[in-house]
Amino acid sequence: MTTGTAEQPPQIVYVSFSAEIIPSTTESLIAVMADCTNKGVKQVYLMLSTPGGLVMHGLNLYNVLRAMPFELITHNVGNVDSIGNAVFLAGSKRYACPHSTFMFHGVGFNANPGDRLEEKDLREKLNSLTSDQKRIGAIIAERTKISEKDAATLFLEAQTKDATYAAGCGIIDEIKDVQIPTGATVVSLVFQRKPV
Repeated sequence: MTTGTAEQPPQIVYVSFSAEIIPSTTESLIAVMADCTNKGVKQVYLMLSTPGGLVMHGLNLYNVLRAMPFELITHNVGNVDSIGNAVFLAGSKRYACPHSTFMFHGVGFNANPGDRLEEKDLREKLNSLTSDQKRIGAIIAERTKISEKDAATLFLEAQTKDATYAAGCGIIDEIKDVQIPTGATVVSLVFQRKPV
């Protein structure tokens, strides 16, 4: 009979996510977070840089990340754009590197060439866009000092904001560089890229 101690889970896991928010990247990030939960990790430090992506998947990530039993820290390590802002705001503590940025814009949709849109189609698209913007605006208002009205203005302006702006309005708690201690557990998500 062998006696031994079960391996203890790391207290903190650093996760690097630098990708568009699409089905495959969303599923991969959720899988890593589920693995951390299953191992009993107490704190996950998500280093995030994203050009944004699909609203549905970004809101899915936000809700799943908020539901995880560990403490989630998010850190903007480059650009957090578009729906990436909602994902970023899932963190209970939030930081940004000094030269990182946050970009806000309204929700849009891609139309296929040759599509014929009638009034009912346009109304459906507009209702969907408006609903998505309201949901994102509500998240911003709940998690920062920005009101829903000011969030709607940010969407219309389509501007990129720096870390100082983010600190001033409660998007982040502090501007600082990431510091990963020697021997820390680091998970880097790597995805197939389409040739440019």
